[in-house]
Amino acid sequence: MINESALLESKTLRDSVLERTDVLDRVKALSLLPDGMHVTTAMVAVYFEVGLEAIKSLVKDHRAELEANGYRLLTGEELRSFKNLSGIQSRTRSLALFSRRTVLNIAMLLRDSEVARQVRVYLLDMEYLTRTQPVDNPVPTDTSSLDDRIDQRITHILGKTVVPMFNALIETSGEHRKELIALRSGVQRIERRLHQHHERLQRLEGVRDDRPAIGVMAAMDAMNGRAFERHIAKLLMRDGCTNVVVQGGHGDRGVDIIGLTADGRRLVVQCKRFAPYLNITSPDVQKFIGSAKVLYSAEVALYVATCPFTAEALSIAAEAGITAVHRGMLEQWSAGEPLKILE
Repeated sequence: MINESALLESKTLRDSVLERTDVLDRVKALSLLPDGMHVTTAMVAVYFEVGLEAIKSLVKDHRAELEANGYRLLTGEELRSFKNLSGIQSRTRSLALFSRRTVLNIAMLLRDSEVARQVRVYLLDMEYLTRTQPVDNPVPTDTSSLDDRIDQRITHILGKTVVPMFNALIETSGEHRKELIALRSGVQRIERRLHQHHERLQRLEGVRDDRPAIGVMAAMDAMNGRAFERHIAKLLMRDGCTNVVVQGGHGDRGVDIIGLTADGRRLVVQCKRFAPYLNITSPDVQKFIGSAKVLYSAEVALYVATCPFTAEALSIAAEAGITAVHRGMLEQWSAGEPLKILE
């Protein structure tokens, strides 16, 4: 089985598994730009839960390898053409784009990321299953059925044949009894490890069943502020809220949306469409608390953002009864999971 450290160090090994881009979504949903093919540097940083500089530094150190696998830096006319085709609104003079293959390449180079480590583990598990499949049997494309077949075959051989054979030998042998017991223990240990290996793959595979739809956050990242507010208003109405009014803009007194929950509670919402590598800070939340609680006497107050909240901001929000809808929660909400505070 390929060792994880060897995968980190060997370009040849990395190249051998670069076609397995499906493992990215098995570990965590990868949001794509509206073109359905690329992500930006900031989106890569969000996926791997690291800072923007960590990705930029990795690109600097391994640019040739990443470019060979789809990394591109758009400028000038090429950038303008891409913006027009994809509908992205940005004033930057350059835009770095990563394909799914490039993101997988990043996962095999990025050391200080738990998400990247999980991707590597999944890759190694898939490679192990492929290499242990008998040569005369074609490797099926459905890896879950491959898992079941290997597990059932080995469990049957070890549990139903090999271990009982050792039991019989131990009962009838005096001279080699100690050695046989040791061998039986070794076989049982291998059987347990194979079961653990199978359960581990099932846990990783389970992430796919409840992940949000790919591209949900990319679509919101490409919206302007007004479009984002209207999107949140639609989510509120989808979840049963009534009298929903979008009033964001000059004179909104710090509240972008007002309305009533399905059971009649007064609702106010602040919407912030920030870059995913920024944070909502405690002063931002404190300002909203004044507007929501004092000016509007809100019973339900949502602070919805396309970026994370700082730990202090989350603490203040919780103390004041503000529901902080951070990027991860927003992704789930947009993909169909209702907010509990609205139920």
